[in-house]
Amino acid sequence: MASQKDIIKPAKRLSQVSRRSIWVEFGKLNQQYKPVNVGQGFPDYSPPDYLTETLATTIKSDNDLIHQYTRQQGHPRLVKNIASLYSKLHGRDIQAMTEVLVTNGGYGSIFSVISTFVDEGDEVIIIEPIFGPYMNVITYNGGIPVGIPLRPSEDNWRSSKGWKIDRKELEAAFSPKTKALVVNTPNNPLGKVFERDELEMIAEIVKKHNVLCISDEVYEWLIYPPNEHIRIATLPGMWERTVTISSAGKAFSATGWKIGWSIGPENLISHIAAFHRNAVSLLPTITQEAVAIALEREAKLLGTDESYFLEIAASLLKKRDFEVKILRAAGFDPVVPDGGYFIIADSSRFGRTFPEGASDEPYDAQFCKWMIREKGISTIPPSGFYYQHGKTAEKFIRFCFCKKDSTLKMLADALNKW
Repeated sequence: MASQKDIIKPAKRLSQVSRRSIWVEFGKLNQQYKPVNVGQGFPDYSPPDYLTETLATTIKSDNDLIHQYTRQQGHPRLVKNIASLYSKLHGRDIQAMTEVLVTNGGYGSIFSVISTFVDEGDEVIIIEPIFGPYMNVITYNGGIPVGIPLRPSEDNWRSSKGWKIDRKELEAAFSPKTKALVVNTPNNPLGKVFERDELEMIAEIVKKHNVLCISDEVYEWLIYPPNEHIRIATLPGMWERTVTISSAGKAFSATGWKIGWSIGPENLISHIAAFHRNAVSLLPTITQEAVAIALEREAKLLGTDESYFLEIAASLLKKRDFEVKILRAAGFDPVVPDGGYFIIADSSRFGRTFPEGASDEPYDAQFCKWMIREKGISTIPPSGFYYQHGKTAEKFIRFCFCKKDSTLKMLADALNKW
């Protein structure tokens, strides 16, 4: 008789998804070696007190329905507050019930948008480096990622501003099969904040070819002076063709809450919502209620010293500058980010080599694993954020600075010991 292993096979589309995951691999190494973890992109400090207090109050609420199912497209109070806040930010009247979809974190929006619009053979242009799972989601749905690199300038590559798209290269990437373009600002892992002229150039080409724009803006509140976050959907002719992705987890330093949302015109959001309710159904009512209350607070305090969004950016700026300083002192050559909470740093000065043929992994992956084993420092290899142009950053390492000051001090000690 045939064994169960022989007769029960996964769907063919699963073969399009890489079974290797840097998050799983490095998670296991972290458990084994217990290094200073400045690799995985989550804060190791608590969210603001008012957020956790709101959740505690919500749990104890006399409203018994808070423990039951809520609206599939998003808890009413939450979508109303999202619409209210982003109406101000977008300069247009966003409709809560039709132009907002609450998802399982920003990743839930990524998966839902691409699964809704990408057919077999469709091409999706991704600006590299980019959050790794985009490639898997595109290929899982039968799509073809087309990578366009941010190329470092010779004289300004140590600033994320110095990494640019070549217009001719971008235009040449479009074909009759192009269905969508993904832009991530601030960028993970580079920390690049796209400037207005760059977004206007992207928007012009997107409109010319009549494709969908997926704008991943989950780090929108983590912007460092004098930079400004420009929302591509606010540019002329872009609202009707753009889905904007945001994240409460990044905004409130609560990545484990897994609350995100997509914003866009009804004719796009309605299709995404149809996919989402059949794939996920809905998100927990209690956490949606707590995030809704937090957004109410932030909308009233927007731009003031009491705003957590302003406070967290100011706090992270100090952490960024400290990490840049200690990395330089240790011999790394960091790219200073204008947003987000990652730094990529060139490791070339160390001259570290690995036996040829000993591993089929890129240099940065080997270097990161060596650092965990030998130096007690956990980082992430940027090659996992590239589909086609990984050579651009093969000697770079991604460090995270959204950590407690004590964690960053441990990093400094580990670097000094090295």
